[in-house]
Amino acid sequence: MTACPTGIAHTYMAAEKLAQAAQELGHAMKVETQGSIGAENVLSDREVAEADGIIIAADKDVDLSRFAGKRVLSVGVAEGIHHPERLIRDVLDAPVHRGPGAGAGGGGGADLFGGAGGAGGKERGSVYKALMNGVSYMIPFVVVGGLLIAVSLALGGRTTPQGIVFDSSFWQSVNDIGVIGFTLMIPVLSGYIAYAIGDRPALVPGMVGGWVASHGELYDSKAGAGFIGAIATGFLAGYLVLWIKKVRVPDFVRPIMPIIVIPVVATTSLGLFFIYVIGRPIAWVFEHLTSWLGGLTGTSAALLGVVLGLMISFDMGGPVNKTAFLFGAGLVSKNPEIMGMCAAAIPVPPLGQGLATLLRRGLFSAQERETGLAALFMGCFGITEGAIPFAAARPARVIPANMAGGAVAGAVAGLAAVQDNVPHGGPVVAALGAVGGVPMFFVAIAIGTVVTALTTVTLMAVGTVGKEASAAPAPVVPAPVVPAPGTGAPVTGPASAGSALSGRLTARTVRPRLASREKEAAIREMAGLLAASGAVTDVDGLVAAALAWEELGTTGLGEEIAIPHAKTDAVSAPVVGFARSDEGIEWGALDGTRARLIFMIAVPSAAAGDEHLRILAMLSRKLMDPEFRERLLSAESEAGALVDVLREVR
Repeated sequence: MTACPTGIAHTYMAAEKLAQAAQELGHAMKVETQGSIGAENVLSDREVAEADGIIIAADKDVDLSRFAGKRVLSVGVAEGIHHPERLIRDVLDAPVHRGPGAGAGGGGGADLFGGAGGAGGKERGSVYKALMNGVSYMIPFVVVGGLLIAVSLALGGRTTPQGIVFDSSFWQSVNDIGVIGFTLMIPVLSGYIAYAIGDRPALVPGMVGGWVASHGELYDSKAGAGFIGAIATGFLAGYLVLWIKKVRVPDFVRPIMPIIVIPVVATTSLGLFFIYVIGRPIAWVFEHLTSWLGGLTGTSAALLGVVLGLMISFDMGGPVNKTAFLFGAGLVSKNPEIMGMCAAAIPVPPLGQGLATLLRRGLFSAQERETGLAALFMGCFGITEGAIPFAAARPARVIPANMAGGAVAGAVAGLAAVQDNVPHGGPVVAALGAVGGVPMFFVAIAIGTVVTALTTVTLMAVGTVGKEASAAPAPVVPAPVVPAPGTGAPVTGPASAGSALSGRLTARTVRPRLASREKEAAIREMAGLLAASGAVTDVDGLVAAALAWEELGTTGLGEEIAIPHAKTDAVSAPVVGFARSDEGIEWGALDGTRARLIFMIAVPSAAAGDEHLRILAMLSRKLMDPEFRERLLSAESEAGALVDVLREVR
C-alpha cells in the first residue's frame, strides 16, 4: 500500500516502481494506491491473508488494523521509488504487526523530526508522522480562529488604555467565535498526535491533556503551557494508551477496554500528572521569570528589547510568550516603550513564516503555502499564533528563526523608543493610532520579518541538502503487477482505442521539439498546442489555470518529466498534449533534472469525477518505465512516430 499527502502523480510513480521490481524478482505483488482519486486496487481480506508480507510506503497515517498478524514493513514514500528491490527483500524478515493501530509509523533509524526521505533513504519516523497528524488537524483551527479575530479587530475594534475593545456586539461575537477556534487549537493538536500513536482510545486523553496544558489556571499559572505543552501531552497520552493496551486483562473486560477503561484511566492519569507533577514547576518557573524581567528595566533598551523579542517569539502564545506580554502590558501606562518592544516582536513569527513560503515556495507543501498566506494576514493583526503550524512541524528550524527575527525587532524598537499605549501588537495597533514612533515601529517589524524569513529558508535548505534526490518523486503506493509494455501496430492518428489517451491525444497535439526554454513560456506553448484540437475555448484561461496549479506545487516529477494539468472551463472536452525539449526546462523537480518529456492535460470543470487525475495516474505509472521514456526521447522527429509510442499508455 502506498499513500502520500498530495496523492497525485508521485503516488503512482512509486507504485509502478514497486510493481516492476516485484516482477523482476519473480514475486506476485498487488499494490493498493491511496491517492487523491481515492483508494484503488484495494486489497481484499483474502489477499491480505495470503500475503507473505505487507509493504506500507506512506508519508501520512495509514490504518494498519487489517494487517494484524502479518509481516509489515513501514517506510517513507521515497523508499518505494528509489529502493523497491530492497523493500521486497526486507519485508520477508519484517516484524509481525500485533493488533490494530493507526499510523504507518516508520521504524527506528529515523531521527525525531526527520528521517523522512532523508539521505540514504531513511523513512519518516513514527514520531514525525504523529506530529504531522496533529499539525494537519490543527491548521484549520489556527486559520479560522486567527482570521475571525483579525477581521473583528480590523472592522470593529477601537483602542483604549485597556486594549482593543468592540463597540458593536456583532464584532464582539465574531471575535469570541475566533477565540473559540484558537482555544480548541491546542487540544486538537494534542489529541490527534495521541490518536496517530494510540488510535481512538488515545483521542480523549490527548485532547483533555491539551486542554489542561493550555489552561494555566488549573495549576496556578498565569500562562498555560501552550503548543509545546500540547505536543508533550499528545505524545504522553499516545504512548500511555499503548502501554495500557499491553496490560493483560480478563476476557470479560476486553470489550470495554477501548471505550471505557483505557480512555478513563489514561485521561485521569495524564490530567493529574500534568496538574500536580508538571504544571506547578511550570508556574514556579514563569513567576520567577517575570521577577527577573522586572530587574531588567534599568538596563539598556536594546538588551531588554532582545530579551522580550526572544521570549515573544519562542512559543507564540505559550507561557514564555505570555510572560513577556503580561510584563509589557502591566507597564503600559507607566512605561509604554516596553510594550512597544513587545508589539514590534509580536507579528514577526507569522509574517516571517508567511514571507518564507513566498521566497522559497519549493521548500513548502501546498498546504503550508496556503497557511503561509493566512499567517501573513494574521501577523498584520498581531496574532503570533499564526506561526504555530510551522513551528510545530519543524521546531528545530522555525523556532530559532522566529526568535532571531523577534530579537531584532525588539532591539530596534527599544533603540528607537517606540511606544505602544495598548496591550496588543502588530501593525493593527499603529493603524488604530495607539503607537508613538510609527515609522520606526514598521522598520522594526520589517527588519525582524526579513531576518525570520531568510533564517527559516536557510535552515530548511541546509536541512534538505542531500534529501532532495531521495525525496524526489515522492509518495509510494504499491499496485498490482503491470504487464510488460506491448508494442502493437503503429498509429498515425489518435491514440488507439486500447490506449488511455484514446480520443484525447492526436498528432495535432504532439510537438517533437518545444521552442520554449522557460516553464511559463513552455506552458503557454503547450496551451497553444492543445488549441489545435479544437477543444480549447480560451487559451489564456487555460494558461492561467495551469500556472495557478504550478503555484500550489511544481508538476515537475523528476526523471526529466513534467505534467502540467488543469481542470478548467477554458476547454470543452478532455485533451492531452505532448512535447519534447532538447535542452530540458527547469521545472522545479526535486531530483534536479530538467524536464525533457512534457505532457499537458486539460479537462472541463464540469467533467464528471477526476478524469484528469486518472489520466495523470496512468501516465505516471507508464513513465516509470525507463525503456518507454527512452523510446519517447529517441523516436523520430515526427508527430506520428511519437503517437505510435504514446499508444502504449493504458
